Amino acid sequence: MRTLRTVLLLGCLAALFAVVPAGASNTATFTDSSGEDPAAPDITTVVVSNDDTGMITFRINIPNRPQLSRDIALDLFVDSDLNPATGDPQFLGADYVIELFLGEVSLFRWDGTDFTRRVGDPPATTLIYMWASGATIKVSAAELGNTKKFGFDVLALSGLVIDDATGKIDNSNAKSDIAPAFSAGLYRYEVKVAPARLVAKKLSTTPNTPRAGKTFTARLTATRSDTGATIVNGEVDCTAKAGGKALKPKSEKFVGQQAVCVFQIPAGTQGKALRGTIKIVFEGKALTRPFAGTIS
Repeated sequence: MRTLRTVLLLGCLAALFAVVPAGASNTATFTDSSGEDPAAPDITTVVVSNDDTGMITFRINIPNRPQLSRDIALDLFVDSDLNPATGDPQFLGADYVIELFLGEVSLFRWDGTDFTRRVGDPPATTLIYMWASGATIKVSAAELGNTKKFGFDVLALSGLVIDDATGKIDNSNAKSDIAPAFSAGLYRYEVKVAPARLVAKKLSTTPNTPRAGKTFTARLTATRSDTGATIVNGEVDCTAKAGGKALKPKSEKFVGQQAVCVFQIPAGTQGKALRGTIKIVFEGKALTRPFAGTIS
């Protein structure tokens, strides 16, 4: 088990909780005061955005630290449920901390006593970073407790001295900057994603040309717009008419990763038009696709 190392050496944040509105779009820019300590990393702005999969991007601009040197650490505290009572009471209710230190980015979760990390717990498969005059950190909202609205602050440190033999950290000459500033509370951000849709990927029929007296099968493959996952269950609704006469489906269900409709084409319908639809209903979302042909 690993515990958060750098930030806890510097004392606690102020206990006041204030919220800074994030604005109405999926991108919000938070401006921090600058120039407080010329020797410290100077956070100027934090830009937060998310895409329709719920991937959150934090761009933390620190122009006076163009390179990520060994003495720098950065900690991003996240109150994922906007409830100061459920996280660390000394850090404004933070439930998670993302720490960038010694070229590694890690996700820690408050366990009631400390910010800890075990193998795969909390999951952090989406967590990545890059550094160019500040950090760009990406993580899925799902890995921050499926957060929809959260508060956060950022602490940047420099001047840390690490003893490689013991792992001990000397912060006696460390310099720091916090955004927002002490006693200002947390910035606030709302994750906004477009409602998920069902996306048709492939519609096929067997045989290609419907035949009188034979079965006819329509198959539809669909995915979710938000995750790209293939739909493998739900409701399948099938309709068809042969020469204007409604046909009752022999089967309408998912088979493997496809919605499947099976009809019996009546004998004596050669030359008539076959028209129908195949419909998937999944978690309240519907997708309908038509099919048609001339019966041989």
